[in-house]
Amino acid sequence: MLKLKDQLGRSLHFSSLPKRIISLVPSLTELLVDVGLHKELVGVTKFCVHPEDIRTRAKIVGGTKQVKLHYIDQLKPDLIICSKEENTSEIVAELEKKYNVYVSDINTLDDAYSFFDDLGEMCNCSETTSELVHDIKSELTRYKKKTKDLPKLKITYFIWREPWMLVGGQTFIQHLFEQLGFINVYADQERYPEIELSDLKEADYYFLSTEPFPFKEKHKSELPVDASKIKIVDGEYFSWYGSRLLKAFRYFEKLRTNL
Repeated sequence: MLKLKDQLGRSLHFSSLPKRIISLVPSLTELLVDVGLHKELVGVTKFCVHPEDIRTRAKIVGGTKQVKLHYIDQLKPDLIICSKEENTSEIVAELEKKYNVYVSDINTLDDAYSFFDDLGEMCNCSETTSELVHDIKSELTRYKKKTKDLPKLKITYFIWREPWMLVGGQTFIQHLFEQLGFINVYADQERYPEIELSDLKEADYYFLSTEPFPFKEKHKSELPVDASKIKIVDGEYFSWYGSRLLKAFRYFEKLRTNL
């Protein structure tokens, strides 16, 4: 029997390897497929968009905040992957009455690596997850070498419109900023503060993320700053802490060198 604790310190017990997995975390759904667990993945959310065909291969059981419990019961999962940030405590409390529920809590790269290790242990794919961790670390090292002579830039990162919301401190994106040589203008505020555009602080650049709000070029004119300082950035590379990290640092290098 396998026993381990999730990232909230909750105990899980497995009498055998999980063969029917449900993921309620889009970025971790992609990770499960990339480490070879596509056959075991039987349920996903409507927001699980990578890989593109996953919502036809696995059953959609709802969203990240609301799930259809009867769909989950029909799938008879032996492991459900959740996230402290993306899923509600009520969902976790209901699901753990019947199933093994692993709750991730990823705010740093080390947290992500720790989850990869746990996934490898739970699903007997440690060789693959260890290789993934090694490769991501190598990409980060490469990025830092390529950009070490570039000055640090002050950035404001928008995630939502009406109300206007930003990335503050104690977030995965803030941690990435620290690795990338960016200074988050709102790092002193907690997590995802709301602001009035009239109170917007001065920054070198203003990033409009493609998710969760799908910012586009047309939204640039709404900010009371020089349009040349506003950049549309790929929100998945900044906020998805699964296997997408493997490609992220090449994207960040191109973004940084063009600023």
